[in-house]
Amino acid sequence: MRGDLVRKLAARCLSVGLAVLAFVVVALTGATGWGLALAVGALVAAYAEQRIRPGADLVAETALIAAAVLVGYSRRLDDGFDPALAATALVLLGLVLLVGPLRTAGNLEVRAANLPVRSWTPLIADQLGVALLGLLAAVAVAAALALPAAVALAAGLLVGAGAGAVALDLARRRFRPTVGGGPVARALRRHQPEFLLYFSAPPGSEYQVTMWLPYLERIGRPFLVLVREPEFLAPIAAATDAPVVYCPTLRAIDEALVPSLRVAFYVNHGAKNSHCVRFTQLTHIQLHHGDSDKAPSANPVSGIFDRIFVAGPAAIDRYARAGVRIPADKFVVVGRPQVESIDVRREPARGLANPTVLYTPTWTGHHADADYCSLPVAEELLRRLLARGATVILRAHPYTAQNPASARQLGRLTELLVADRARSGRQHVVGAAARELSLTDCVNRSDALVSDVSGVISDYLYSGKPYAVTDMGDEGDRFTERFPLAGSGYVLRRDMSNVDAVLTALLDTDPLAEERWATRRRYLGDFPAESYAEAFLTAARGELEPAEHLVTSAPV
Repeated sequence: MRGDLVRKLAARCLSVGLAVLAFVVVALTGATGWGLALAVGALVAAYAEQRIRPGADLVAETALIAAAVLVGYSRRLDDGFDPALAATALVLLGLVLLVGPLRTAGNLEVRAANLPVRSWTPLIADQLGVALLGLLAAVAVAAALALPAAVALAAGLLVGAGAGAVALDLARRRFRPTVGGGPVARALRRHQPEFLLYFSAPPGSEYQVTMWLPYLERIGRPFLVLVREPEFLAPIAAATDAPVVYCPTLRAIDEALVPSLRVAFYVNHGAKNSHCVRFTQLTHIQLHHGDSDKAPSANPVSGIFDRIFVAGPAAIDRYARAGVRIPADKFVVVGRPQVESIDVRREPARGLANPTVLYTPTWTGHHADADYCSLPVAEELLRRLLARGATVILRAHPYTAQNPASARQLGRLTELLVADRARSGRQHVVGAAARELSLTDCVNRSDALVSDVSGVISDYLYSGKPYAVTDMGDEGDRFTERFPLAGSGYVLRRDMSNVDAVLTALLDTDPLAEERWATRRRYLGDFPAESYAEAFLTAARGELEPAEHLVTSAPV
């Protein structure tokens, strides 16, 4: 998160700084050409800021840039008062003031993908800021070439006409709403979805949804994905044929929740979940996006849901161990269907020669008590693995780059493995190559795992292969009490003082092989491997059955 803040602050400073400099150079010096060049640079910086900070307010930058360009244009023409240039100035001023409010109004409209509807106005409204920057760039070029002001005016009127059409349509939608909802609501009623997946999260979190989409599709009933942030619309729509609907407001949610819906699934404990949980006609089911002993996996907020689908009995014990009291009838053990394609190795890991080791450092978390990241101490671990002839798959958490220190540490580890690959020929997998692999691919390619406390361990447990867990809190004997899953693995101390003993157990002797199988049943349920995902599918379909059907079909 700190890295994200630094990028946003740097983008803001660059765009504002260049805009001020462009205006000062044009207004106070005779270097008109340099001023126009700086104005174009400021436009590029403003565009970059808009990409880094979607929805950023660029009124100050664009006003300064427009003023610099117009002053420079006037000097280039040197014809005294030019009515066309004055009209261009009025058009640019109007666009500078209107683009932000129009974009905001457009973002309050429902948008959808994978539905037979076309709602262009919100999409155009969202791009008006880019259109304004492009227009200013075009006017700057016209000024640099000393083209007649009528050329700039024509370009301004073209963009202004588009903005006016958007403004009129948004006003019509707001003050004369369509009876029975808009086109998205009508299309959803025709689609007749029986359940929805509700999703709200920080940018970059779409993996929480995409991991569940194949199994929601296998339920065999029509459904939709409802997202609360616009950046998720395109990537999630690309991962499924189901309708994906962006609902920016509570009113939009009201419109999207059509009468055919009976169940709402959730994959995290986002604050906006409460906006949907308030609909009592739905059964609300928490799925989670991973199973781990992390503190968030026993969040008391889980109590607001009607059902909590968990991978195994250990998840239920986790809530009790954390002092979170939830009625037992809310829990349903369904396994973790995402592990069904993981290859299972039943024999212990004894004397592995040239092993492949998967290393999965987690991120630093939002709060200090959820920081299990081992990147600061991982270099020693990787050097010892390389000394044992291991090939390493380095697969970091998607949020790693949000912390500048973590990003630098990951970069050093990547350089270490790339250098060893060039020297030894061992095919370490790092960077983009590691991100292109699914977790299942990584598990199946590896012989053992080294991980921080995270949901990766639960998934790896299904393979039956050995794993080591980093104790980044330096808790010693208390570590396995807080994180019981580590009790069936080999605990690696923060100072790496036991790294050789851990790697020997992990790759050579594997004394905990039998204990892992008992832990596997407790964490992932005791379901047949050939039909493992059916536990989830059966439970989900059962929740979709009408109440009267459940009553009449109950055994007597």
